[in-house]
Amino acid sequence: MSVIFTTPSRIIITCSKRLAPYLEQEVRELGFEPTRTFITGVELTGTVNDCIKLNLNLRCASQVLYSLKQFRCNGPDDLYETLIRYPWETLLTSDGYFSVTSNATHFTVNNDMFVNVKVKDAIADRMRRETMRRPNSGSELSGAVFHLYWKDEQAEIFLDTSGETLAKHGYRKIPGKAPMLEALAAATIMATRWDRQSAFVNPMCGSGTVAIEAAMMATNRRPGLYRNNYSFMHVTGYDAALYKNEWKNLQQQITAVPGLRIVATDISEDAIKISKVNAGIAGVESMIEFKRCDFEETPVPDAPGVVYFNPEYGERLGDVSALEETYARMGDFLKKKCQGYHGYIFTGNLDLAKKIGLKASKRIEFYTSKIDCRLLEYELYGGSRRIPK
Repeated sequence: MSVIFTTPSRIIITCSKRLAPYLEQEVRELGFEPTRTFITGVELTGTVNDCIKLNLNLRCASQVLYSLKQFRCNGPDDLYETLIRYPWETLLTSDGYFSVTSNATHFTVNNDMFVNVKVKDAIADRMRRETMRRPNSGSELSGAVFHLYWKDEQAEIFLDTSGETLAKHGYRKIPGKAPMLEALAAATIMATRWDRQSAFVNPMCGSGTVAIEAAMMATNRRPGLYRNNYSFMHVTGYDAALYKNEWKNLQQQITAVPGLRIVATDISEDAIKISKVNAGIAGVESMIEFKRCDFEETPVPDAPGVVYFNPEYGERLGDVSALEETYARMGDFLKKKCQGYHGYIFTGNLDLAKKIGLKASKRIEFYTSKIDCRLLEYELYGGSRRIPK
């Protein structure tokens, strides 16, 4: 039986670029003490049982990796010889299923798939030698998943306790056009000044991701509620009772927020329909006031609150010249209808952002896919406000 569930080791929680500060905040709120935060993740020490809690709770993470072994590696033969000596029979059953992912930078490697095959061969050959049978393996991340990180002469093999990425939160069955990744949406909301009790207004809501994530945050609904398969479930020694207990905790932590108003509007009837379906799966449809209308007709509750736009920005959707007028209208809407609010516009086109006609008090850096983006913050004062010289 594997002892990794109760043995502390290095844990690397990965995330998309620029999400690490928000991931670190989440990890600390769960009671863990990070030892290091870097550009694409957070490091701490813990057991695979700790990884179960992390997988179920984190909004901004991609994978939770538990270190099995660090070693020097000078080529594919080295890799195979080291990994065939590892006791894989303590982690896997011979009738199980596993897959391998890798991130390899070494002069002997020009193809990650080649590295994956080497790791698979070592695991399968060891299992065949020790148990007379080998588990099945493939590219699907539905069973146990192992991840190799190899840079220059240093290598490390991890149990990827997540399997499929955590960045997708499981409720969005209909994505809509160019949807924002759930982990990114969650991090951008964390970057705002929203207190999770005052109004949250989301014009141009698309498939509803931002409004749904806001409702989930306000009521402390965690992504683990919407998913029932992780890599850690396919490793010898997994205690289903511990997982069920963690999952019950997620249910018990859900809180009601009386009087909370979350408003989501879109000019597209399809977008509103899709948003309602996704919100229903997330269990928050009754919390969100959906309306089909032009964004300028979005109902704005009494201040204070947050208004959050995620408009098209011409990289993937929308014609840039037509969008210039839209951005100018967004600025007018914020100025005239959202006094006393904090306004936010998430965009990957800073030239278009100039058309908003308001001075941003903050420009918070993010990426979506490989597009350099900003979350622009606007303080929308009521009435006129003289700024002293």
